Amino acid sequence: MTTDENEAGANLEKLNANLAKLEELSQRLVTAMSHKRQIDPNLQAPSQELFAKAMSAYMTDFMQNPARIMEHQASYWGKILKHYVEAQQALTTGKLTVPSDETPKDRRFANPMWQSHPYFNFIKQNYLLTSAAISEAVGDIQGMRARDKKRLSYFTQQIVDMCAPTNFFATNPDALEKAVETDGQSVVQGLENLVRDIESHDGELVVTLSDPKAFKVGENLATTEGSVVYRNRMFELIQYAPTTDQVKSIPLVLFPPWINKFYILDLKEKNSLIKWIVDQGYTIFVVSWKNPDPSYADVGMDQYVEEGYLTAIEEVKKITGQSKVNAIGYCIAGTTLSLTAALMAKRGDTSLNTVTLFTTLTDFSDQGEIGVFLDEDFVGGIEREVAEHGILDSFFMSRTFSYLRSNDLIYGPAIKSYMMGVPPPAFDLLYWNGDSTNLPAKMTVEYLRGLCMENRFATDGFTICGETVTLKDVKVPVYSIACETDHIAAWKSCLNGVRQMGSRSKTFVVSQSGHVAGVVNPPSKNKYGHYTNTKLNQEPDDWYASAKFNEGSWWPVWSEWLGKKSGRLVEARVPGADSEHPALLPAPGSYVLSEASA
Repeated sequence: MTTDENEAGANLEKLNANLAKLEELSQRLVTAMSHKRQIDPNLQAPSQELFAKAMSAYMTDFMQNPARIMEHQASYWGKILKHYVEAQQALTTGKLTVPSDETPKDRRFANPMWQSHPYFNFIKQNYLLTSAAISEAVGDIQGMRARDKKRLSYFTQQIVDMCAPTNFFATNPDALEKAVETDGQSVVQGLENLVRDIESHDGELVVTLSDPKAFKVGENLATTEGSVVYRNRMFELIQYAPTTDQVKSIPLVLFPPWINKFYILDLKEKNSLIKWIVDQGYTIFVVSWKNPDPSYADVGMDQYVEEGYLTAIEEVKKITGQSKVNAIGYCIAGTTLSLTAALMAKRGDTSLNTVTLFTTLTDFSDQGEIGVFLDEDFVGGIEREVAEHGILDSFFMSRTFSYLRSNDLIYGPAIKSYMMGVPPPAFDLLYWNGDSTNLPAKMTVEYLRGLCMENRFATDGFTICGETVTLKDVKVPVYSIACETDHIAAWKSCLNGVRQMGSRSKTFVVSQSGHVAGVVNPPSKNKYGHYTNTKLNQEPDDWYASAKFNEGSWWPVWSEWLGKKSGRLVEARVPGADSEHPALLPAPGSYVLSEASA
């Protein structure tokens, strides 16, 4: 036999072995999927009422204005027919060329074969032409409430994105090329990745975004030196070790969101906001929230404020011997910090010196992109889920936020992992993104209904710890940082909330980028700039139009503001030096290591 024949024989043997593995993995896949639990339909999709409204509006529109509807259809049919004829003409000439292609560029179709191969180009053009027609048809529907139409557009786009030819093996040239190059090994590895993900999530499909073995919290993430100096059932209080001989007298306490874990602000030394704050000469304490299990079912917003915020502030005052603290709240923790500031003002408690808010909504009249899920169908489904299980499992929140960026956080990673057999990358941010937390039943419902849906804090008042508070009750100086492309807390909504606060001193900054990257924006990278404007009485668009753009991170500008409100310099404080608050264990503590489980 020739060398080529030997090689061909070896390749065939390898292919047959891989096909046998596929059969075995398929059996494992079926078994894994059989473990999937039943989930309330309203946690899987919007109610049928939304689509019934859309159908009713479409039919009414058709009866009242048939010419416009037919024009839509004729335009779509014309484009599809023209494309089909051109493709057929190219094939009948015997030349494997593609017809004219005027479809817009789309990064999902980066492989050159989408442009040069008649088969793939035909599929791509049909998909993009059809997608555009669907979007136009939905956009032109008349007679629907703006909120319903926004939801319809969002969920329609989800279906359109899901049906992209890149998401199917037979119509993805990257996956097919890889399968041929590897004699089917990439398909085997991809199926192994798929089975692994489904097995590890009890039958649910959750794409692993980052190599789970690449990082370990406390070893190569969350490594800033410090100690846990206080603990209760709600949180561990971490005091970080100083890196300067002297520090500002007024301490800083940071409240991260309990929807995620705090170490997004302490990933690695080069992008750690916590480490940077320490290096600027501040004594900083960070709250690490407990990841709740079903025994926390009755924990509500009152407990997060009394046992969380107010307790942390009191303990920080005791440790430092100071009568005031500066506080930071991120996302939902910023919303709750604002509630706490209003409550303290009502009670006459002057412990808060300043409040800094990271990407924080306090006025939910415009809920941004996340608002498509804040309707009775989804929230009702969540209420039933938490009533049964005591918590909102981390799976639901993680999936919701992923679908706001489905091509980047679901379909793109799934293609690489499941179709091409590529292992997930070692990416610290995506590792943190997958390290999710549960939410207590009572708190979840109170937050979603009272704050998000009914917007009580910005209207007639939200009741917290026996007091009814509004935005006007926030009296302390406020520094708010929002992010330009934030899909969770839109900057315009953040500004509207700050404008209504009763503080005499209010500063508002818009950082470039999104919900995480706009906050975790170290000066050393000089990556994203920020916008400033002292005229907060303007509408958001006018504020932005007259704002000044500043190169570089907002961190130093904020630190300069904070430094003027942090008192004199005192000798640096060592964690555990207070006999009543000994060092219990090194940072990052134990609560952050608990995994989300029901």
